[in-house]
Order: sequence, then structure tokens, then C-alpha cells
Amino acid sequence: MAKGMILAAGQGTRVRPLTKDLPKPMVPILGKPVMEYLIEHLANYGIKEIMVNVAYHHHKIEQYFGDGHRWGVQIGYAYEGVREHGDVIPKPFGSAGGMRRIQDFSGFFDESTLVLCGDALIDLDIGAALHEHKTKGAIASVVTLDVPLNEVSNYGIVVPNEEGQIQSFQEKPKPEDAQSTLASTGIYIFEPEVIDMIPPNKVYDIGAELFPQLVAQKLPFYAQKRFFNWIDIGRVSDYWSVLQRVLRGEVAQMNIPGREVKPGIWVGLNTSIAWDQCNIQGPVYLGSSVKVEPGATIIGPCWIGHGSVIRSGAKVTRSILFEYTRIAADMHFFEMIVSPNYCVDRTGETLYRGDDMAQLRWGDARA
Repeated sequence: MAKGMILAAGQGTRVRPLTKDLPKPMVPILGKPVMEYLIEHLANYGIKEIMVNVAYHHHKIEQYFGDGHRWGVQIGYAYEGVREHGDVIPKPFGSAGGMRRIQDFSGFFDESTLVLCGDALIDLDIGAALHEHKTKGAIASVVTLDVPLNEVSNYGIVVPNEEGQIQSFQEKPKPEDAQSTLASTGIYIFEPEVIDMIPPNKVYDIGAELFPQLVAQKLPFYAQKRFFNWIDIGRVSDYWSVLQRVLRGEVAQMNIPGREVKPGIWVGLNTSIAWDQCNIQGPVYLGSSVKVEPGATIIGPCWIGHGSVIRSGAKVTRSILFEYTRIAADMHFFEMIVSPNYCVDRTGETLYRGDDMAQLRWGDARA
């Protein structure tokens, strides 16, 4: 079939504070890391050998996924870092440079390889993408999506000819300068000879350096225009929006866990909810051991993580509560992402618990 490569070494600075203590591929969607959905998707298409490059908080990825046997796959890891003053610190080698290091170490990439970014949800027909890649005799393919002209400035834009062979790239062009509306999704298919073109022992990027090299040499390098769900979690606002869409049932094959006790309201085990004395309007998920006191209000879409507590008079609207978050009495959290230690609104504005400027009160529900 093919092999898989998941790029998971980035620091995820644009989604802080969500990634302060968590690698970006481990950010949860419906209680599961984003990367778990990718592993499941690869496994469903028969891709069983998967390499993952890691760096920041790498142990959290490795401890969760292990060798991959729970998903019926084999997972290997390639740590990217350096030793400075006696300490080992993470230092990614770039999306392409990390793959070259893997190849030099073991020769892993000995057949077609599907490359995915570890921070996006997809439902791509992988079989069809691989078939088109092989039919065209491509050594490299980029999966693209057609985006509205007024949104091209958010993406790397691919400019192909009529046969689909890529002629050039534009990095986030202005609409009036865009030569195409095909956005790169960060999903690639490479043949082994492409990996051999990456300079060894060098930080090297797929989009900024490898692709221009392929274009300059006029190699069989193609864009694939496909219709599929591609949900990129590049910013805090993206994460908030994804959860809203998922909870509203707009993303296929992503089922809300728990038991649906009322239309649009799901609960986990061991909950304490004053159903007759609080106002809960779905879609809402209430995780295990959640407590909702009398007089509280929850307006969905909302995800209330396990062990959380919502005090009397509190109101939570279109928000995400991570596990063990306590919302104080009479507080109103509107379109927020809340953890025991920080809360961030959908634009990325962050407050930390104990901040003198914070008018909101929340905390750790464990004590």
C-alpha cells in the first residue's frame, strides 16, 4: 500500500496556551488527541507502518501511542534535538530535514509515503489519492483544496498547469496577486527519490525549500484537487471553531461519547446534575464525575471535561472546559476555552488564574 509519516515536531506557538505543556498533536477533540484520528484514518486505509518525528514534549506523544498496537499499526519515533551545555533540548530539523535524518538512519522510506501534519483532522480518500499519484507517474504530489479567492492570503497557494503539474507556489498572496485558488493542505505523497534530494544534516522545509527544488528541476510533481474535510488547527480560534462544529454534528464520523440522556445532551458516568434546577441547552457533553449545581446554565455547543464543577448561578455559553475545571458561582464564561489554570477566548486573549486583572473566577476542581 504505502507508508505513513506524521509531522509532529513543531512547537505549536500559535495555539498557546493550549500547547504550553502539551504537544500540538495531543490537543484533544472529543476527548481524543488530534493525532489519534490520523492514526485511525491511516489504519483504515491499510497504512500500517508509520513514522512520527517528535521534539517538544515528545514523551507525551510516545507514552500515549506507544508502539501503535492498540490501533493495529506499528509506530516509530524520531526525536529531533541537540545537546547544549550538557542538556538535550528539542530542535526540529524542518519538515523535510527530519525525514532525511530518518532515511539516513534506516532507509525507512523505501516505497510511496503519505505525509501528514499532526495537527489537522481529515477524511481524505487515501486510496484514491495514492491511485492518482501512481497513475500520473508522480514522484511527489500535493493534495489541495479549492478555497474562495478572498481567503487565499491564509494559505500557501499551488499553481499548476492544465495537466496538474506544479509550476510555482505563492505563500499567502493577496487576492489580487493570486495565480490560483488551490491551497496546499500539508498532505503530500513522496517517492523515495524525493527524500534523497533533501540535503543531509540540514534544517530543511518541505514547502519553502524542497518544493521549489522540484519545480526548478521540472520533475513530475503534481497537485491533486480533492473534495474532503480538512480541518486545520493552526490557531486558538480554529480549535474553538472545530469543537463547535463537531458538537453540532457537522463533521462526519466524529461521534460524541457518553449516553444521550436528552436530545442533544450527552453524559459520562458518575455525574451529579440538578436537572430540574438548572438550564442545559444542547448540544452539550458532560463528562464523567461532572457536577452541575442548581441555578447553573449551560448553553451549547459546550464540552464539559470530566471532573469539572459548575457552581450555582454560573453560566457557560459555547465554551470548552478541560478536565477538572471549576467555574465559580455567578460567573459567565462566553465562547471560552477554560482549564484549571488559564482561560482563553476565541481570539486568543488569555487570562491566568490569580491574575489581578481578571474579573472572571475559576480554578481547579480537584481540591
